[in-house]
Amino acid sequence: MIFRPVSTYRRFVASRRGVAAIEFAMVVPVLLLMFLASFDAGNAIAVYMKVRSATFTLAAITNQYSVIQSTDMTAITGASSAVFAPYPSSPAIVTISQIKATSANQAQVSWSYSPTTGYALAQGSAVSNLPANFAQNTCGGTYPCYLIMATVQYTYTPSFGYFITGTLNLSDSLYATPRSSVCIQYPPQSVTSC
Repeated sequence: MIFRPVSTYRRFVASRRGVAAIEFAMVVPVLLLMFLASFDAGNAIAVYMKVRSATFTLAAITNQYSVIQSTDMTAITGASSAVFAPYPSSPAIVTISQIKATSANQAQVSWSYSPTTGYALAQGSAVSNLPANFAQNTCGGTYPCYLIMATVQYTYTPSFGYFITGTLNLSDSLYATPRSSVCIQYPPQSVTSC
């Protein structure tokens, strides 16, 4: 039996039996990539909501004190690990600071604490990143006035999309006014009066 190459070629080109398998092989990687991206995006959104919740928790607990000791500060910042559960709290950097507004346009750091070395703000340094008219609206024209600023930074590492995006830096800041007194005294940094 002699094979005719031309007729075999024509039958191969006219055949439609493998088209579904080829289309499936082309679509599956795209669908898999979309599924994994939605999984990572969902986790990133969930972690960001934890960051926002931890920021609120830090500010809400801190503003209830009139005098804070070092043990109190350790307990307050430790509350963030409970908020981050079930996600790890080790990538989180928390900072609690008291801002002293001396006028509508000027503010400085009264005290600052972070359990992570190097992230506390320098005592007495100027604060320039307050929202516009924030001190004026919060202080009501009476200076000095004090604000608690809680900041949480979290480095999120995607499970599947790391090779595309790398790590994502999520952060949030929240300002609150002290509830129990005009300011919060922090003796470990020699802030014993308002």
